[in-house]
Amino acid sequence: MAQNTTIPINVGVVLDLDFPLGKIGLSCINMALSDFYASHSNYNTRLVLHTRDSARNVVVAADAALDLIKNVEVQAIIGLESSMQANFVIDLGDQAQVPIISFSATSPSLRGSYFFRIAQNDSSQVRAIGALIQAFGWREAVPVSIDNEFGEGLIPYLTTALQKVGARIPYWSVISSKATDDQIEAELYKLMSMQTRVFIVHLSPSLGSRFFAKAKDIGMMEEGNVWITTNGMANSFSTSSSSVDIDNMQGVLGLKTYVPNTKELENFRARWQTKFQQDNPTILNVKLDAFGLWAYDAAWALALAVEKVGGTNFSFQKMNSSHNSTDLGSLEVSQGGPELVRELSSTRFRGISGDFSLINGQLQSSTFQVVNVNDNGERGIGYWTPQNGLVRNIISTRNTNRYSTSNASLGHIIWPGDTTSAPRGWQINPKGTIKILVPVKAEFEEFVTVRHDFRSTNTTTFSGYCIEVFKAVIEALPYTVPYEFYPFANPNGQSAGTYDDLIYQVFIGNFDAAVGDITIRANRSLYVDFTLPFTESGISTVVPLKGNDGGKNTWVFLKPLTWDLWVTIGCFFIFIGFVVWFLEHRINEDFRGPPHHQIGTSFWFAFSTMVFAHRERVVSNLGRFVVIIWCFVVLVLTQSYTASLSSILTIQQLQPIVADVNLLLKNGDNVGYQAHSFIYGILRQLGFQDDKLRTYGSAKELDELLRNGNENGGISAAFDETPYMKLFLATYCLKYTLVEPTFKTDGFAFVFQKGSLLTRAVSTAITQVHEGDQMKAIEDRWFKKTASCSNPNTANSYDTLSLESFWGLFIVAGVASSLALLIFAAMFLYEHSHILTCVDSKASFWTRIRQVLRAYDQQDKTWHAFKKSRKEDGVHGIAAVESTPNTNCLCLRRPSRSSKPNEIEPEIVLEEQQGTTSTQHSDLNPNAIELTSIT
Repeated sequence: MAQNTTIPINVGVVLDLDFPLGKIGLSCINMALSDFYASHSNYNTRLVLHTRDSARNVVVAADAALDLIKNVEVQAIIGLESSMQANFVIDLGDQAQVPIISFSATSPSLRGSYFFRIAQNDSSQVRAIGALIQAFGWREAVPVSIDNEFGEGLIPYLTTALQKVGARIPYWSVISSKATDDQIEAELYKLMSMQTRVFIVHLSPSLGSRFFAKAKDIGMMEEGNVWITTNGMANSFSTSSSSVDIDNMQGVLGLKTYVPNTKELENFRARWQTKFQQDNPTILNVKLDAFGLWAYDAAWALALAVEKVGGTNFSFQKMNSSHNSTDLGSLEVSQGGPELVRELSSTRFRGISGDFSLINGQLQSSTFQVVNVNDNGERGIGYWTPQNGLVRNIISTRNTNRYSTSNASLGHIIWPGDTTSAPRGWQINPKGTIKILVPVKAEFEEFVTVRHDFRSTNTTTFSGYCIEVFKAVIEALPYTVPYEFYPFANPNGQSAGTYDDLIYQVFIGNFDAAVGDITIRANRSLYVDFTLPFTESGISTVVPLKGNDGGKNTWVFLKPLTWDLWVTIGCFFIFIGFVVWFLEHRINEDFRGPPHHQIGTSFWFAFSTMVFAHRERVVSNLGRFVVIIWCFVVLVLTQSYTASLSSILTIQQLQPIVADVNLLLKNGDNVGYQAHSFIYGILRQLGFQDDKLRTYGSAKELDELLRNGNENGGISAAFDETPYMKLFLATYCLKYTLVEPTFKTDGFAFVFQKGSLLTRAVSTAITQVHEGDQMKAIEDRWFKKTASCSNPNTANSYDTLSLESFWGLFIVAGVASSLALLIFAAMFLYEHSHILTCVDSKASFWTRIRQVLRAYDQQDKTWHAFKKSRKEDGVHGIAAVESTPNTNCLCLRRPSRSSKPNEIEPEIVLEEQQGTTSTQHSDLNPNAIELTSIT
């Protein structure tokens, strides 16, 4: 009765029914529809499958799809497990508005308005491959792909992903889908001849199995090789029905589609295993892979979308606009196709393979498991997710956002050759020892020296700074690099050409590398690779020195100190004078008197400390503390000044005769450069004419040109690369010097063939050698200075003393003086606080401030020195009352800190509105009263 009330919807299935993947797919589709309608028996629609065998042929698959659309009028087609088949049928679906659903066509190049990929796009795994390449530090990888839509579609995405992690593809190996074993073997031998040992295999399971069998036969599955397979093969590792023979793939890494293991999935696997074995008794021990799970979810999603559309719109209509009499031109158009596409695109559910959702017709699933093939099967060693990168356990990283590209995040890996050591990913030279070309030159032999013994041994020796640095760098590598030097010379021992000619020999492959004083230049980098420079970079200018008797300079006494130090010293003299005056004014007669006398005394005292000739006594402890600190500062300054001035007056100062390139051009002076050097082009660009240019071939020739000078046919300056000039000055430092400007260029470097993997390793080793003491030891051996240049007493310049050298002393003096001021001010204000806080006074705040200043200006007669003086004068015990006119407030002063119990001196507070306070005398007894008038 249910069938009488349901609406049948025709759906086509195009699969390779003689191929295990096709049988598995069809079985999963049938089970999906059975399960779907068993759980949704109330639905009105029923999918009716019309199956066609594609016979593993693109044309047959396209013809079957055309027959289903035109004659059966199917509303959708499921299957087309290869990307080539799908590529043909997609256009049919777009024209007839029939959705084409594939669960195994993974090529990224497949696109269509009515095409749905219920599978992982191959491009989704390139980031995972890049993460593996980055994790192990491999810099090159060779992809191996099949010559069809499936193989070619991945390469552009893979190239971009590798570039993002600093790796490149030096070669792309393409294997024909119809390749014979001999053709596969020939391609493998080509791969074996390359330096790169990292291979990314993107082949079909059947072709990949043959490929790895041949790789094992010729020895490419031994130690040092790295093989990474995409999920096209890795998904078939555990499927016994697959043609993949993993016995030939020991040590291979693979990216496998990750499907979360759930109880529903386990139950389905068990049910499917039983059902499949009943329908296919001849296929034993078959296991369900990700493609079968996607086939199940694809059928479920289609049944759900068809039910949402309903059965009223599923009809075909002939298009009147078509006048083509062919089958393709006479295709009718499905009226329900557009609505079915919309429903499929919005379908969401929890499927057997995980969460099902489509964006732009693509299944959103991008998590991969990293597996390692060992023994008789695969072993999971980690996972890759877009959010976390490489992880060991996918569950523990769900709540973190840290992206990892470390191989420590992976489990234990057994590589080809049954080794646990990660391969470096490349070999030094497939042919054995690398051939290194060395320039032959007659000048500046400290850098490179080639000696050939034609008479006795007929051998060639290589020495020099560059040769020794290269040997040290090779020894710093973590592996052995066999090499052999070859002179770039003619049979007679003379140089065979310029440095550009030498580099060309490396470029065309006659030699693997070149070592010598070879400068990094942009035009050369187009043909070869340079390592990091192992010398200083730049072009320096050397000019002669002229004498300058420093003692004859009128203002030579100012030269030992910089202007900012002079200003700071002067400011501190004034500041110290003020501090001492402030501390001594109330208690020291030497710092009292008329204002001009006090100012003069303060300045005199401060500046006389410079020669320790101050005669004024300092009686307060705070003042003595400040003076002691300042005298120490002055002592250090004077001793330093004396030493620097003595050096200036006794040593002759040498200065360059010219310090500006523009001045050389203006004067029309001759300049020199090393013969056959690129410096000539730079000098011409600067504006020097050919008649002003002179060449030299050795350090002695350069010295002769500079000694002769511009007037005698010599030169006024020489331009050359900094290493050459440093070597020259190591011998002639007393006669010549480097001057600005120094032009920016790269230094000397080693040369390797373009794309050589040894370039990066050698550059890293150069950095290691520079960081240690070995490079300095090599420089000292080859650039040994003469005795005069090594003696520091022959220096031709002096160092002016700056404020930075004495900043600490000034900070100490300033802090000590400021602290003394604060302590004194605090004590004084505490003793006279009654002036500021007098409750009965009607004076304003500023009036009280003036009263405090007047109190400060008065002599402190309680100071013990004054008391002693008064005793000697016979006035001890007399109470004096000082008065001033217009007194508004007389405050009773608290006892002085120096008063004794029997010497209490109370003050009586008197207030008047007007008038003056007369002086009163108390009795001459211990309790005498002293009245102080405060304005």
